[in-house]
Amino acid sequence: MNQIHIPPVVKNLLIINALFFAAKYVLKNANIDLDYLLGAFYFDSQFFRVWQPVSYMFMHGDFMHILFNMFGLFMFGGVLEARWGMKRFLNFYMITGLGAVALQMGVQAYEVYHITGSVFHNPVFIDIAANHVQLPPGLTQAHQNTLIGIYGFPMIGASGAIFGLLVAFGMLYPNTELYLMFIPIPVKAKFFIPLYILFELYMGVANLPGDSVAHYAHLGGALIGFILVKLWKDKNNDRFYTYYE
Repeated sequence: MNQIHIPPVVKNLLIINALFFAAKYVLKNANIDLDYLLGAFYFDSQFFRVWQPVSYMFMHGDFMHILFNMFGLFMFGGVLEARWGMKRFLNFYMITGLGAVALQMGVQAYEVYHITGSVFHNPVFIDIAANHVQLPPGLTQAHQNTLIGIYGFPMIGASGAIFGLLVAFGMLYPNTELYLMFIPIPVKAKFFIPLYILFELYMGVANLPGDSVAHYAHLGGALIGFILVKLWKDKNNDRFYTYYE
C-alpha cells in the first residue's frame, strides 16, 4: 500500500492540534477548562491573556470542528508547503491565524463601542463560579447578551488560518477542480472559494440569532492570506499547474 506523504509542518500541526484536543477533555475531568485558558477572549475581557491570539488556533470545540479544520489543513496545506517550503508555509499559517483574531476583535471592539461608547475599561465583570454578571446599567436585553458573548466566551479553532490556506490555494491553483459534499459535480477553485467568502461575509453581517461561528475571523484569515499571496507572488506561479490541475 502506498504511504500518504504529509509534509513536516502540516504533519506537526496536525499532531499538535490533536494533542491539544485530547488534553482539553483529559483536563476537563480535573476541572481545568482549556478553552478559557487558551481560547482568544476580547482584549478588554478579564479573561484575556497575551498568549491567547496564538494558542486559540490549536483549540477546537468538538470532534466535527477539529475534523473539518484538520481535513482542510491536510488537503490544502500539503500543496502549499510543497510549493513554499516549511518556513514560509509556517509563517503564512501563523500570520493568517493572527489576522483572523485581529479582525474578529476589531469587530467586537466596534460592537462594544456602539453599545457603551468605549472599547476599554468597560464595567463588564463575569464570575463564572458564582454565575454572576455585572454589566453597565440601562442596556437592552439584546445589548446585554452581546456584551456577555464578547466578554465571557472565547474564540477557538484554526478556521481563520484554514481560510487563509483556502484563499491561497484558490489564487495559486484557480482551475483545480474540487469535489464538495452534497454537490455531485466538481467545481473549480476560482468559482467555489469566492462564493464561500461571500457566504461568510453575509453570515457575519446578518448576525443571525444562535449563530456562534466567528465569521469575521474566517474573513480575517482569508484577507491576510490574499494579501500575503500577492506580496509573495513569484515568477513561477504556474510551476505546479500541470500536476495539480
